[in-house]
Amino acid sequence: MSTRIVEIAQDGRHLSVKRGFLVVLADGAELGRVALDDIGAVIANAHGLTYSNALLMALADRTVPMVLCGPNHSPVSILWPVVGHHAQTRRMGAQIDAGKPLHKRLWQGLVKAKIANQAAALAATGQPSGALTAMVGRVRSGDPDNLEAQAAQRYWRLLMGPDFRRDADAPGVNGLLNYGYAILRSAVARSVLAAGLHPTLGLFHGNQYNPMGLVDDLMEPFRPIVDLAVVRLRDGGTVEVDADAKHRLAGLLALDMHTAAGTTPLSTCAHRLAASVARSFEEGKPSLDLPLSPLPLEFGFARGGGGG
Repeated sequence: MSTRIVEIAQDGRHLSVKRGFLVVLADGAELGRVALDDIGAVIANAHGLTYSNALLMALADRTVPMVLCGPNHSPVSILWPVVGHHAQTRRMGAQIDAGKPLHKRLWQGLVKAKIANQAAALAATGQPSGALTAMVGRVRSGDPDNLEAQAAQRYWRLLMGPDFRRDADAPGVNGLLNYGYAILRSAVARSVLAAGLHPTLGLFHGNQYNPMGLVDDLMEPFRPIVDLAVVRLRDGGTVEVDADAKHRLAGLLALDMHTAAGTTPLSTCAHRLAASVARSFEEGKPSLDLPLSPLPLEFGFARGGGGG
């Protein structure tokens, strides 16, 4: 599965399709092209953009999400296809019929994985991680004790410093987090669609105003990878979403993660997780295919690499 992220960050561009390529134009002149089959997501992060209907259909045919970003790089919409899997109708039916006990068990597994990965991120930055590691074993079905929030309160303070506040509308480091999460959200959205699931019907994120509830659920175990990447950018002197930061954050999707079957790129791990959720709905019992901890902290980005 391709992990190449195409971002349109300059105003006044027109996007079209020609012979299997996404073509970028300005004032009628071609600026560049990318093979559609190489694209993992398209990020629209500028004003005055126009698109051909043929391009949107070509992206949909390949289940490539198009992410429309608003202020401070936060996604405001993700365009997805009507059909993403040959068994979509059956799987969505199973998703709708799944009971609360199964939802709670699946959410339990996601929260445990998220907290374990937060602990790994803290350990990678030399911060104490024992308290979060201990929380993992205390997460119960549905997380009724809200250990996810308790872990987050401790985690952000240790990872970013005591004065940091996570605010999606704030600039600086928060903008970097927004951009990294937008990249991650687009990859997980594609995985959810490819698995034949409906992105709105979440396990925990069920707000009536959130059309991507399930996507936001399945993102959770992967968020600490973005967090750690942003810490490394900040420590290297980057606190704004510049071209180099975008390149590095987009490269996270290609990072190899530890799995029971060996090392696997993050984007493929997201597909496996979504497919395992679909199977869980169909079989009526939780069976999440999650990557193993620790995170890919020793791989490319941690050494300053991470292309994409």
